[in-house]
Amino acid sequence: MTALPTQVLVPGGSASTLVAAASGGDTCTAGDGVFLEVNNGNAGARTLTLATPGTVEGLPISDRQVTIPPGERWKIPIPARLYAGSDGQCAITYTPDAASVTVGAFKVI
Repeated sequence: MTALPTQVLVPGGSASTLVAAASGGDTCTAGDGVFLEVNNGNAGARTLTLATPGTVEGLPISDRQVTIPPGERWKIPIPARLYAGSDGQCAITYTPDAASVTVGAFKVI
């Protein structure tokens, strides 16, 4: 998995960059004000699976799946309470593959 750097968006505005999604998946730091921006440049839908390592009353929380239609650009919140593993990271995978998908992790301050 490739670690996505968190790009901080400041009140006066910031440049932002999306990178090619890694075929083996990506990780990003989860937290308040953090979100993923995902651009699906593929002709078919792509589904992101966000690992949810937590439990509620001993029961595992199902991983979140978000389907991005072809040609669309979405923003997905990544709060730590849902997505942070023991290392503070959110694990992201792409199906059927990461072809023509670009992604970036951002934090609004």
